[in-house]
Amino acid sequence: MDKEDESAVQELHRKFAINLFNLVWELLDKEERTAQENDRMLYAAHASRFHWGEIGTSLEFERGEWQISRVYSVLNRAEEAIHHARRCHDICTENGIGDFDIAFACEALARAYAAGGDSAKSKEYILAGEKAGELIEDKENRDYFLSELRGI
Repeated sequence: MDKEDESAVQELHRKFAINLFNLVWELLDKEERTAQENDRMLYAAHASRFHWGEIGTSLEFERGEWQISRVYSVLNRAEEAIHHARRCHDICTENGIGDFDIAFACEALARAYAAGGDSAKSKEYILAGEKAGELIEDKENRDYFLSELRGI
């Protein structure tokens, strides 16, 4: 593949990753979803992560894992939610990703364990999230994060 074709393929991966990520948010934000919309949301989250995996950085990888975990948590599929939340957290720690992202990795773990009914583990990660949340530099991001953490 020549450089021009490679560049075009990379741009397609980027567009698909962004559009699918945004579609997942649209579906997550709905008050009620059909079974088909739940499936679509799940497939879109995985597809977005796939496309970021082709052209992204560790930042996009961990955010994709976070989103997949959130979808599984919303669907009360704790085992998968925990798996992807751990991946998110591992990517953050392995790559020195902090601030907003490590805080949300803790939130993902807390939410995933809550979905599985493990209140002790959920509380452990809520506390870790609170600690990480205190380190978020931007006040608006910090306030948003804390509101999400309180929603668990």
